[in-house]
Amino acid sequence: MTTAVIPEPEAIRPELAPRTGRPAEQPIPRSRSGGLSLQVGVATLWLSLIVLMPLAAIAWQAVGGGWQAFWLAITSHAALESFRVTLMVSVVVTVINLVCGLATAWVLVRDDFIGKGVIDAIIDLPFALPTIVTSLVMLALYGKNSPVGVHLQHTPPGVTVALIFVTLPMVVRAIQPVLLEIDRDAEEAAASLGATGPKIFTSIVLPSLLPALLSGAGLAFSRCIGEFGSVVTIGGQVPGKTEVSSQWIRALIENDDRTGAAAISIVLLSISFAVLFLLRIVGGRRARREEKAP
Repeated sequence: MTTAVIPEPEAIRPELAPRTGRPAEQPIPRSRSGGLSLQVGVATLWLSLIVLMPLAAIAWQAVGGGWQAFWLAITSHAALESFRVTLMVSVVVTVINLVCGLATAWVLVRDDFIGKGVIDAIIDLPFALPTIVTSLVMLALYGKNSPVGVHLQHTPPGVTVALIFVTLPMVVRAIQPVLLEIDRDAEEAAASLGATGPKIFTSIVLPSLLPALLSGAGLAFSRCIGEFGSVVTIGGQVPGKTEVSSQWIRALIENDDRTGAAAISIVLLSISFAVLFLLRIVGGRRARREEKAP
């Protein structure tokens, strides 16, 4: 009795497979270059409409009166004073938020207590509140009729407190995910070898948190540089004392000096971009160094 031999289908016979260097049963993937080009084009168009075109428009307006007018606008006494107040307050707020934001994120990640979920939700409250509401809240709490007896209206500390309130979530939310991902076995091993808490933090935890700390600091600083609504009432716009650059821009617009206002805006944008770019480079290098480390 003979057994019939069923011929192997040509679709899976090795000798009849196309000479592509791939097994015959694996289909050749189609080129995705067309889809990728479309995605890049859409992203570039959207970025141009939302970011690049407005920036180009304000840059064009800033130099509309000539470079001499631009230079005079950004070097006037009022402009320089507003830059000084803005940068001084922004640096102080960023440093305070780095310390307090790290402590807040640490408690939320490492500790368990009653009401933890409520506090975690409250952290995002400044994102939901309109900034002008923040200023009114600060005025009601620290104004002339302060219920707590603290009077910060029309003072630099009042502006500082308002900016701390609106920028704290940026630092906390930048640090929190990194804390959640840190492997605690290394901390426990260091503790078993006799390392103290501060030594474990500075040698193991802090290096892993550094990129997140820099990112949060950059976001907080940039927010402070351009903030307006949260300081408009508590600050009072006192020249040389509480008048930040965003308030000086509004004063220029009210005086129909749109070229000067655009010039001040370009300076603020340049400062924010330079800080964010520098911190991104430093944080990226640090992260790559940590990845290469054994």
